[in-house]
Amino acid sequence: MEESSIVRESVAPSLPPTPPVPLAALLSRDDLGLRQITGPPAADVTIHGAHTSEMSDPYPYLLGGELLLTAGVHIPEAAGAGSSYFDDYVARIVAAGGAALGFGVAPVHDTVPAGLVAACEAYGLPLVEVEPRTTFSGVARAVWQLMAQARMAELRRITEAQQGLAAAASRPDPVPSVLRRLAGRLE
Repeated sequence: MEESSIVRESVAPSLPPTPPVPLAALLSRDDLGLRQITGPPAADVTIHGAHTSEMSDPYPYLLGGELLLTAGVHIPEAAGAGSSYFDDYVARIVAAGGAALGFGVAPVHDTVPAGLVAACEAYGLPLVEVEPRTTFSGVARAVWQLMAQARMAELRRITEAQQGLAAAASRPDPVPSVLRRLAGRLE
């Protein structure tokens, strides 16, 4: 067992308190021009953050749940159809709990390498093409904005529930009123 996996198992990081966002919400933003190439449906994939890395092994730097963004600087010229480079790379992202991979076309690559597409398909990792006009900073900012919106919606929901319970508790017969309110909230 490698040292990095020993550390990951003994100190499992907790996920951030902010609710994750569906990859579909990110893909639906026209200003980013993102396109999913392969992987499970975007509605089934949640993102807990965004991270940019040009490391050939990003495993030690991922906490899990990230959209990993790369321009493929780390890809050796010899990596092609017969190379195991892409399989190894994607396997490490999946092992680290990466939620999806965003590949920026240009300035290094004109297209997403076919070997990367095949590896992502084989491992079930969503692969998203990031067009040249879209910066990784812009993608990361959009992820954080969507997460902030999700957090605000969650806080609004909790506040409304608390206000409803407080109003029910202030009624002349509070116990049945609070129980009805709770039953309605908890279905």
